[in-house]
Amino acid sequence: MRVLLIGANGYLGRFVADRLLADPAVQLTALGRGDDADVRFDLASGSPGALTRFLDAVHPGVVINCAGATRGGARELTRHNTVAVATVCEALRRSGCGARLVQIGCGAEYGPSQPGSSTAEDAVPRPGGPYGVSKLAATELVLGSGLDAVVLRVFSPAGPGTPAGSPLGRLAEAMRRAMQSGDGELKLTGLGAQRDFVDVRDVARAVHAASLSAAQGVINIGSGRAVRLRDAAAVLARVAGYGGALHELDGPPVPLRPSIGHPRADSDHMLHATHASHAAHPGHAAPVAYPYPDGCGSWQQADVRTARDRLGWRPRINLEESLGDIWMEAACRI
Repeated sequence: MRVLLIGANGYLGRFVADRLLADPAVQLTALGRGDDADVRFDLASGSPGALTRFLDAVHPGVVINCAGATRGGARELTRHNTVAVATVCEALRRSGCGARLVQIGCGAEYGPSQPGSSTAEDAVPRPGGPYGVSKLAATELVLGSGLDAVVLRVFSPAGPGTPAGSPLGRLAEAMRRAMQSGDGELKLTGLGAQRDFVDVRDVARAVHAASLSAAQGVINIGSGRAVRLRDAAAVLARVAGYGGALHELDGPPVPLRPSIGHPRADSDHMLHATHASHAAHPGHAAPVAYPYPDGCGSWQQADVRTARDRLGWRPRINLEESLGDIWMEAACRI
């Protein structure tokens, strides 16, 4: 099976590439903006005609799009997440290859949901920010393209390679700095949000399964459990061997034995941290809480029954293992 993978050098794309390369039945071609891509092509600025000519030459059976942007203003997000997908869809319509399209969407397309609820694929999307809007527009383009296509709405990916700017990445970096400087107390703020974390390697398995299936439409990819960031912080401290005290400045103390996945509706913040030693110096400002960047409010949990029924997929890697891998990478920077 010839597979064209777009965005192979990104956070998710790297693990999708590894998964596909492990399948001896797959002949993989990587298309992207980097020098190490098999073919260099910028979806945001390249023409559908140029991509069509490449598709006709390679003749893939499956096109997987992992490319996109998670940061930037509305214009940049639209260019990389929506215009780029429009280019892919138009090129596939023009091409004679007849390839199946696997598009990577995101849970942010749904927007805020009711605490305690699980969001299924038939929920009405109401994205709460420009990122979710740009990804939802891409999904609508794919679903209306008439192509053999499936959109995997990935909730909150975690595990090795987690970006340092993500909430879990920021948490690991704050803990690394505390351990490096010998701080016996780590003060945190913004741990109230609850998210459905799914390991990137499980995401890669889902993409592989979707490329082999005949499933169409939208399929959620998540763990099916919402986890409080404050509980993730306590688990990370245990994994890291951090013996200091964790204090949440805008909520209750972080429990020593967290109950991962226990429903709780709290304020909507992104993680920020300060060390106790810093707090003792007047020159250091107190931490400030900012909105969680995905625009999904205080709670998000996926209903993943469709992935089980239509892809035969279930998550295998628990959050503690994902956090352990995040910490191993952070610890290498000590």
